[in-house]
Amino acid sequence: MEQLTIGQVAERTGLSAHTLRYYEREGLFANPIRRAAGGRRVYTEEDVEWLTVCTILRGADMPLLELRRYTELVRAGDDTVAERLDLLRRHQERIHARRAQLDRCSDLIGFKIGVYEDVLDELEPRGA
Repeated sequence: MEQLTIGQVAERTGLSAHTLRYYEREGLFANPIRRAAGGRRVYTEEDVEWLTVCTILRGADMPLLELRRYTELVRAGDDTVAERLDLLRRHQERIHARRAQLDRCSDLIGFKIGVYEDVLDELEPRGA
């Protein structure tokens, strides 16, 4: 199994070394991070895959408390699948509501852009 340094993981995930250490302190890794003989963190491909999931969930505005809970459930094993499903469904509902809100905002902005373009067209001298 390939071992990765914190710098390699930071480069591959786009997360800073500071964020990786923070995620570890907050219990956001599905598996404990191992340490090399000198005390340096050693990551695996599985850790990188898990960080990809975390990054996507955070990018979808999942609060850290929920992400921590989701991680705890994953660690607890298959007996928690129903609870994980419920947590993800609730978050998906929030995403859909947010998307609908953003669509309304985009519609309004698009309308206002059209209004201002019309005003500018009317202000431009004819035949120029």
